[in-house]
Amino acid sequence: MTAPELRWQVIHIYKELLFLGRNYPLGYEYFRTRLHKAFISQAHLTDGDQIRKGIARAEFVKKEIEALYYLKRYRTLKQRYENN
Repeated sequence: MTAPELRWQVIHIYKELLFLGRNYPLGYEYFRTRLHKAFISQAHLTDGDQIRKGIARAEFVKKEIEALYYLKRYRTLKQRYENN
């Protein structure tokens, strides 16, 4: 992959994570600042393999956040229907 493709992937995963952060339990601002710090700390990377590893880590974090949201939704629905 070329550098522009990797750059596009990084920007794309960053935007996806920002979108997921809208419903983060501690608030969007908390999530956004932490996400920004995480990406800025890796901004010095120039090796394509290291950038791909960072993208893979971001994909993993994305899946973890989605799992957190699904679990929260499941618990809420379960609690609502158990009371009835």
